[in-house]
Amino acid sequence: MALSRKKLLVSFLILLTTLLCAWIVYLDITIRSTFEGKKWSIPATVYARALELYPDAPISQQDLITELTLSGYRFVEKVTKPGQASINKGSVVVYSPGFRFPDGNEPAQRISIHFSDDKIHALEAENGQSLLRLPPVIIGGIYPTHNEDRLLIKLDELPQSLLSMLVAVEDSEFYDHYGISLRGIARAVIANIKGGGISQGASTLTQQLVKNFYLSADKTFSRKAQEAIMSILLEFHFSKEEILEAYMNEIYLGQDGPRAIHGFGLASQYYFRKPITQLSLEQQAMLVTLVRGASYYNPWRHPERVKKRRNLVLDISVREGQLDPELAKIAQQSPLILGDKAKASRKRYPAYLDLVRRQLQRDYDSSVLASDGLNIFTHFDPLVQTTAENSLTSKVAQQQKTTRGKNLQGAVVVTRPNTGAVIAIVGGSNARYAGFNRALDAKRQVGSLIKPALFLSALTQHENYNLATLISDEEYQLMQDNGQLWEPENFDKQHHGDVLLYQALANSYNVSTARLGNTLGINNVINTLHKLGIEQEIQALPSVALGAVPLSVFDVAQMYQTLAADGFYTPLLSISAVVDAQGETLSSYPVVIEQRFKTEDIYMLNHALQAVTHEGTGKALRRLLPEFSVAGKTGTTNDLRDSWFAGFSGDMMAVVWLGKDDNSNSGLTGSSGALPVWASVFKEHAKLPIQNIPPETITISWVDKTTGVGSQESCDNAIPLPFIKGLEPDVEIRCSKGVDKVIDWFRDILNTQQ
Repeated sequence: MALSRKKLLVSFLILLTTLLCAWIVYLDITIRSTFEGKKWSIPATVYARALELYPDAPISQQDLITELTLSGYRFVEKVTKPGQASINKGSVVVYSPGFRFPDGNEPAQRISIHFSDDKIHALEAENGQSLLRLPPVIIGGIYPTHNEDRLLIKLDELPQSLLSMLVAVEDSEFYDHYGISLRGIARAVIANIKGGGISQGASTLTQQLVKNFYLSADKTFSRKAQEAIMSILLEFHFSKEEILEAYMNEIYLGQDGPRAIHGFGLASQYYFRKPITQLSLEQQAMLVTLVRGASYYNPWRHPERVKKRRNLVLDISVREGQLDPELAKIAQQSPLILGDKAKASRKRYPAYLDLVRRQLQRDYDSSVLASDGLNIFTHFDPLVQTTAENSLTSKVAQQQKTTRGKNLQGAVVVTRPNTGAVIAIVGGSNARYAGFNRALDAKRQVGSLIKPALFLSALTQHENYNLATLISDEEYQLMQDNGQLWEPENFDKQHHGDVLLYQALANSYNVSTARLGNTLGINNVINTLHKLGIEQEIQALPSVALGAVPLSVFDVAQMYQTLAADGFYTPLLSISAVVDAQGETLSSYPVVIEQRFKTEDIYMLNHALQAVTHEGTGKALRRLLPEFSVAGKTGTTNDLRDSWFAGFSGDMMAVVWLGKDDNSNSGLTGSSGALPVWASVFKEHAKLPIQNIPPETITISWVDKTTGVGSQESCDNAIPLPFIKGLEPDVEIRCSKGVDKVIDWFRDILNTQQ
């Protein structure tokens, strides 16, 4: 009996040993397979456009300062290191850290930039070039589902003082143990026995890495045992340098909303807005402080607590012989100098990142975007974006002081007409909010913004319509198929008789527009909308003529992009290139152009849209943008629910919407709400007015402003309008000149006296 029990015990021990060995083998395979391969999911980094510097570039000194600030440059008296800049009267000195672009490298160098009349006057660069690019602003990232973010760094890129402090404070025996510290375990066991549980750990840096990389934070004996075995295995297979480098990239050091800040490389950028190689001794010590608890030692929330712990880190480093006492004393006397928390966040431009993510998902799986460390280069312009945000938020804040202005929202999309590049997007009055994107997803009635499509439909029928064609703005009624009577009204509740076609658009007359739309056929108007770039299905109702069509701001931007590009359709695009972590270009996104309208038809329409801005509903632009030619259209929906303005210059196109999410009265028309926001953006950044160069198929003729009949230029009521060659007015009003005018004047006086 005793023998059988002994055999049973031996068998059990053999089985237990076998299972333990199998478990250790499994842990060993797990460690080697994961640690030797790709250790982390690296988020994609999204960049703005590169800022090009060259003589006569339309960049003001303030523009450059804004760009450098967004890029995290440190402003100093004398520039000596990459990432620094200095400001002087009329000039800026920049030490660019260099950058690898998709089409080549830009070297690190010191650059002197001189300004005159809000443009670059001259450049002085170390490499002697006259065309330079600064590294682009990082505008965000695309993260894995666990929302971890990190900036990978090599061990030799880290300051030795930082490594020494970390080892001194967290694991002074790091270079002497084999994954676990027996002395530390003994200390912890005594403390835990006294405390009646696991109250104190004895984790080495290796154990901390194993816990963060493989295990949970549960304080159980089984988890601690697994941690110890895995730490020994890790030390067996990998060098101290490899383990320390992994630790520096893995450790959790903060939280930016849903984004988790991991590793010292990203923590340096997040807290100080500069690379880790440029950190001072006290800043390095602060990062070491965060290892003990990033939330508890949050420097923005608990600065005194952090400063106390930072100074302790410096004291321990001196005690362990890792730091000079005098240097530590100087560092302890230094205040906490942090970067701007708002600028540290990668949530600065959520609306634009939303568009980037959607367009990338056409070509890339979401897991690749969130884990392969791709570099996404975009057309985003941070200078235009900043102005668009400030203009919108200022208008909303102003209106919220009024009774009807409560809960007002807005959205903005800005593009380049020649390329279709989207350069700025504001998704709401709180531009940092990463939720509902009103620029892309809010479908609102567009009102009169639809009218250019209707008038373009007319102008393509050369034999029937031109800008001087008379159309009626008298009362109009239409019996619809459902038996309801449709009777549109003008905004001013008046009728204006017969008006020239261009005047109906310029003044946004609803009655004449509705009549014209019914004559043309709503299906023809819808077809024009599709050719302009509107993809969604539109029901053929008479009210389409007056904008009873729900579209997003982005949809409208696509439509007006085609108008701004002289009838050439270009899909709106946010991305220019995708580059992998090794610098190889995976995808490039060239401009795609398709001519969908004749240039002469678009020219005539845009002439009418220019009339909107100097004699029609958008004439406030004569004051807001004096002597700068633009074209555009106001839009106001029923009960003032939506305020719109869409328009363009020679180098920019933008659409602005203001309204409320509950679709209630905003108290704003297109001209009183959206137009001033639009004008602020163009006043700051539009450099090229509309050129007004007619195509060869267009001729300019003078007509009577009231009747549309051909007229001599000298007539008082004469205006010039573009016509298709060969279809100019064939009747001409002749006006009195010289003596005849004097005689007519006397005749008028005599007739009056009689």
